[in-house]
Amino acid sequence: MNYKKSLKNPIFQTISKIADELNYPTYVVGGWVRDLLLKREKEITDIDFVCIGSGVKLAEKVSEILGKKAILKVFKKFGTALITFNEENYEFIGARKESYRRDSRKPIIENGTLEDDQNRRDFTINAMALQLNKEHYGKFLDPFNGREDLENKIIITPLNPHKTFSDDPLRMMRAIRFATQLNFSIDPDTIEAIKMNAHRLEIISQERITQELNKIILTITPSIGFKLLYDTNLLKQFFNEMCNLQGVEKINNHLHKDNFYHTLEVLDNISINTNDLWLRWAAILHDIAKPQTKKYEEGIGWTFHAHEFIGSKMVKGIFKRLKLPLNQKMEFVKKLVALHLRPIVLAQDIVTDSAIRRLLFDAGDDIDNLMTLCDADITSKNPNKVKKYLSNFQLVRNKLKEVEEKDRIRNFQPPINGTEIMEIFNITSGKEIGLLKIAIKNAILDGIVENNKEDALVFLIKKAVDLKIEKKNEI
Repeated sequence: MNYKKSLKNPIFQTISKIADELNYPTYVVGGWVRDLLLKREKEITDIDFVCIGSGVKLAEKVSEILGKKAILKVFKKFGTALITFNEENYEFIGARKESYRRDSRKPIIENGTLEDDQNRRDFTINAMALQLNKEHYGKFLDPFNGREDLENKIIITPLNPHKTFSDDPLRMMRAIRFATQLNFSIDPDTIEAIKMNAHRLEIISQERITQELNKIILTITPSIGFKLLYDTNLLKQFFNEMCNLQGVEKINNHLHKDNFYHTLEVLDNISINTNDLWLRWAAILHDIAKPQTKKYEEGIGWTFHAHEFIGSKMVKGIFKRLKLPLNQKMEFVKKLVALHLRPIVLAQDIVTDSAIRRLLFDAGDDIDNLMTLCDADITSKNPNKVKKYLSNFQLVRNKLKEVEEKDRIRNFQPPINGTEIMEIFNITSGKEIGLLKIAIKNAILDGIVENNKEDALVFLIKKAVDLKIEKKNEI
């Protein structure tokens, strides 16, 4: 079988020519070949090349031909090289065989054959290769029947899965990531091996684990991956808070919903409407504090009071442990977790302008994302209830738009700041300044005062009288 016609990218001809000059048997391998057979297109192409010889030397020669636009990085320690050219990444490696120590995923590397290199691949669907040398240009090599596994939509390791996963435990995360991305099943023996080797994740850096986790989260249906992570005990190794969401308790015929599977429903729902990783993380964490706040109250049933506030406080610890960014992205997730019940409460009650103003003020520019999360949070199996909630949310949205246009509350700053207050009353510091600032803000949010300087100043003078603060001058 030959795929010569599929090797249209000019890089293949360039490498073919240099490989023949060096007398290196050279192959394109891995994900690019898999995606070719699956007819998957990528925005940015990552292509892996294996040669029987020095991968670094091959890369250096290719880089010279490509010219100044090519950026070459050599990793001498691993004997690999990477070329970035026209938003494409080309990785070069010499064929090798690997052996591993029990306590480390860093392999002992020896030069090897193409067969040795294919043996060390994680899955059969990633062990296929196309030869690039002129004599056999486009020849298809498939020692483990990866093409057949693609057709059967199954993830399976080339060799014994216990050895594959024990050698490099990150491959267990990759198995689930591929199953989720491609909507493939995982071979039963492979699943069993993951369960038995789940504890081996302890030797993998959290950064690498989280990288794979984020790729799962960004798939079309991320719940597939999370269910697999849970069922194989992998999730417990690094994200036990989410595992704690699973389960249902019953008292006096009162049941609460399984918050683990509810969370997955919310995640899938929101994934239909956004590719934003951090909005998806907000969906994952929106109910994360429910196990801590769960309480049974006679005559009421199960309650989870303040889970949104406690959950928001948990976000930083989770982000820190998972090596997620502790910047504005984390703050965004914290905010949405803290606010996710507010629109729901508004949708159940009479929507007042005051409540809308406060929601706009607290959510700021993230109000639309918050409403998207709230829409996703509707997981009732009762279609009438879903219809009612969506209708009520639309009323909230309409009111948000109306109030925003009228009062300009989103991200507003009080029309009189602290410096001006100090000048008006000839004071340099003290709690009075803070009290007056809060009073102005609340008055505007409650609709007592219009959001302008003139009305705010009148209110300020009156409030100052209550606090027995004398006015110095006008502004």
